[in-house]
Amino acid sequence: MNTTDTRNFTPKAQEALRIRAVAAVKNGMSKRQAAKLFGVSRQSIISWSQQEKLGGLRALRAKKRGRKLSASKLGGPLSALIAHLILTTMPDKHGLSTCLWTRYTIAELIVKKGGPVLSKWTVGRLLKKWGFTPQKLIKKWLNEEYPKISSMAKAEHAEIHWGDETGIRSDHQTGTTYGKKGKTPVIKITGKRFQFNMISTITNKGTLRFQIYEEKFTAPLLIGFFQRLIRSTTQKPFVILDRHPVHKSRKVRNWLAKHNQDIRLFFLPGYSPEYNPTELLNQDMKSNAIARKSAFSMKMLKKNVYSFLKKKQLHPNEVANYFLAVTARYAA
Repeated sequence: MNTTDTRNFTPKAQEALRIRAVAAVKNGMSKRQAAKLFGVSRQSIISWSQQEKLGGLRALRAKKRGRKLSASKLGGPLSALIAHLILTTMPDKHGLSTCLWTRYTIAELIVKKGGPVLSKWTVGRLLKKWGFTPQKLIKKWLNEEYPKISSMAKAEHAEIHWGDETGIRSDHQTGTTYGKKGKTPVIKITGKRFQFNMISTITNKGTLRFQIYEEKFTAPLLIGFFQRLIRSTTQKPFVILDRHPVHKSRKVRNWLAKHNQDIRLFFLPGYSPEYNPTELLNQDMKSNAIARKSAFSMKMLKKNVYSFLKKKQLHPNEVANYFLAVTARYAA
């Protein structure tokens, strides 16, 4: 898609473009369609929508040309307050959109406390200046946030499910094969490539639930999986997922709000897949159900994966063993 270089527009023209584009999205147009209609990148539409969500229309208004607001301009007292709140409170206490501190969530908090609308990059510079790193978020997750979720689960007699989605391809290969020295071995596989997707959850008691699907991963699909998960369990599921956009979508949030008595959703810190035990199930499945069993059709590939997962369901001790990995042991 060809995009328009808006840098030569007047400030007022840029302001009008931002406001019209965001209004179109709020009225139901997809971000991709809006980007095409207004001749800008999809990332610009996403950024403008986030700015409007944080600061309203004033965040889209034309600003004076010159150096952008830097992290140092936030102000000492407000900086100290924000840093203190990140260390001592959870985002949900402030009515924020997630249960973890991310750059976007912190930008929301700054606006709520009377500060300016800042980009995620400026927030990132602030965090670096204050000495916050993703490692500290992981430490906070391990020492504070997950223990809190675990305690809540015990109090509500709930069961913690760790979930993830993964793509399954017919040409996935892992491991090595023997061959004559000096001659690269050739492995014969079908010339066709086919793939499907899977969503699954596991518990440290060995419970495994999964769904195989070919369509795109969407909010309705995730909600449908949640509904089946509720029906198949005797305890309230506390589901822990990564920060995929679908997991945080408005449709999912609205559905969860209506079913808060049946299921709850929590999020891992960003960029920390090794702390999700379900990743080990995915690796095991790809190594043993795909790479070591040639499939020459979609039907055969699905059969291999389905058979592998059903056998795991019959041996909960093998599922529970995923929680013995070093980075997953905290959830055992």
